[in-house]
Amino acid sequence: MALCAGWWQVIGINGQFPGPVVNVTTNWNVVVNVLNDLDEPLLITWYSFVFYLHRCRVVRPGMNGIQQRKNSWQDGVLGTNCPIPSGWNWTYQFQVKDQIGSFFYFPSTGFQRAAGGYGGVIVNNRDVIAVPFDKPHGDITLFVGDWKALDDGKDLGMPDGVLMNGKGPYRYNKTLVPDGIDYETIHVHPGKTYRFRVHNVGISTSLNFRIQNHNMLLVETEGSYTVQQNYTNLDIHVGQSYSFLVTMDQNASSDYYIVASARFVNESRWSRVTGVAILHYSNSKGKASGPLPDPPNDFYDKSFSMNQARSIRWNLSAGAARPNPQGSFRYGSINVSQVYVLKNKPPAVIDGKRRATLNGISYSPPETPPRLADEYKLKGVYTLDFPSRPLKGAPKIGRSLIDGTYRGFMEIIFQNNDTKMQTYHMDGYAFFVVGMDYGEWTEESRGTYNKGDGVARCSTQVFPGAWTAILVSLDNVGIWNVRAQNLDSWYLGQEVYVRVVNPENTNKTELPIPDNALYCDSSPQDGFICFGYVSNLRVTAADASPGWNRLMQTLLWVDFMLFFLGLGFWEDKPFVLCVRTHAPSAIAFSIAS
Repeated sequence: MALCAGWWQVIGINGQFPGPVVNVTTNWNVVVNVLNDLDEPLLITWYSFVFYLHRCRVVRPGMNGIQQRKNSWQDGVLGTNCPIPSGWNWTYQFQVKDQIGSFFYFPSTGFQRAAGGYGGVIVNNRDVIAVPFDKPHGDITLFVGDWKALDDGKDLGMPDGVLMNGKGPYRYNKTLVPDGIDYETIHVHPGKTYRFRVHNVGISTSLNFRIQNHNMLLVETEGSYTVQQNYTNLDIHVGQSYSFLVTMDQNASSDYYIVASARFVNESRWSRVTGVAILHYSNSKGKASGPLPDPPNDFYDKSFSMNQARSIRWNLSAGAARPNPQGSFRYGSINVSQVYVLKNKPPAVIDGKRRATLNGISYSPPETPPRLADEYKLKGVYTLDFPSRPLKGAPKIGRSLIDGTYRGFMEIIFQNNDTKMQTYHMDGYAFFVVGMDYGEWTEESRGTYNKGDGVARCSTQVFPGAWTAILVSLDNVGIWNVRAQNLDSWYLGQEVYVRVVNPENTNKTELPIPDNALYCDSSPQDGFICFGYVSNLRVTAADASPGWNRLMQTLLWVDFMLFFLGLGFWEDKPFVLCVRTHAPSAIAFSIAS
């Protein structure tokens, strides 16, 4: 793995690393059973199979974007869900409502994504909805991302390498790449066109993606069809996903390099932080050799990457999940009801710990998820007073949420005052990227907004010393995570939640809490205390797992009443009696005579 041969521990799914690609169609109902075979709790945020997650040793050699409409209960982040304990299984049930496109799932707690646990999600068009390009000969998913053996308590520093589909680089350079590294090979046929779905699943590094001697026709990003444009290379930032059509139109004199190299770094020092796979034609005449295709030569032109990002536009005439064209939603004519400027700064020490902030607040997840706290009307779990502008004074740790207006139209400006590239993601929605520029955002910056064909997506880059503006229609009830996709920033508290509540008392805009909801800390929970009696007077009790069906609960209550009425049915006979409780934690004890 990375740039050295040997054994490395990763998170595998169903025995695979990366995990299986989930292939579904718009409006399908998806059921996913996750068995957590790790030795630590886990959550997956966006997946239809049974998933078995486990630590596995890999030898070398050898739904980010699923909107969960009306259903933040299935979102898989700490604001809505308690983690799945080690050894437990939990079933996700959701609908991929009104969505198409390319996404990926991954573990959302701590730094688990750095160890794997990710896989692709493909949401296909329904047959009645036309796709704005001919059906490709094949569909190829590529996961690219920086990788590092983590050392607790230290800055991440330079990655150990860049992986492609969990594998290290092809040995394009004998000095930089040791022998014996397993690398990815993509097999293709001459004259055919393939769809490449490329996801940056890394820790914190923006990557430039390119295929030697081949144009890449961009057709889709994170659920939106784009204006079709050819690129020889494209910057893909942490957490972002793109789809390209690539035609195999070369003479196959040799194999070709597929490259993902680090961006916005000292390239002479980071030269070994490069992922290299092989594009192999069926009639190839030899192995790839020679230098890699050049990355963008923009060391003195900081506008190149930003202009490339601005060039990605929404295809207004294409249908997507619905028959009507994407452009029929005229976002530029909707009045904005709420404005939030979310400013980040370099990490700071707060209460003796290194933390990252938005608007001067470093989010610390409460032990009870805010959505559960709302369900059971618990007070003091969070505050609903996140500032719309950066706070003055020293940064602080908090549990403050944004109070979003249901069916409102929110403008969010991400202001990056750090020295590193950041990517920001919003769960539950696709937002419109309407502007970005260097410097501080001001009210006058709105004059530069694209109010016609800004692409709708769920993750956007924010360049250092720059801002990016998005518009989002708050039509999805729930509590939704807004976070830095860079794992180090997210882990250190650079996130916030947007709470969207329908003031009308109706069950039509949000699904009820699932029967199998997990509970943690002081969340009220349906548990069962079970008492056993045998002739030697030994008694045991334990909190059984929640989610028993209603019939079983009724029978248990009948047992309970018969016992206390003294009917003596169990006298001198073994029995087990379970009582339903609202218990904050598991109970276990034993009494013996």
